[in-house]
Amino acid sequence: MKKIPKFSTEAAERRFWAKEESTEYLDWSKAHRVVFPRLKPSVKTISLRLPELMLEEIKLLANKRDIPYQSLIKIFLAERLDKELKA
Repeated sequence: MKKIPKFSTEAAERRFWAKEESTEYLDWSKAHRVVFPRLKPSVKTISLRLPELMLEEIKLLANKRDIPYQSLIKIFLAERLDKELKA
């Protein structure tokens, strides 16, 4: 097994694992499943300008689904992102 290098930043570690094959560094046959029940995904607040009509339509759709409109926007974005990445 290759030795995992020390990383100065999380971004550096992300870049490393994005290009390296983890099986050269880790023996996955010895891995154990771990559950982090209270782990929340990292989120970043952004400002997004939308046409008023579009926002009202999103709010109407969200109301029909009984979910907050911000959650519906995240659902729509996640679905589209998944579709674009599979293309």
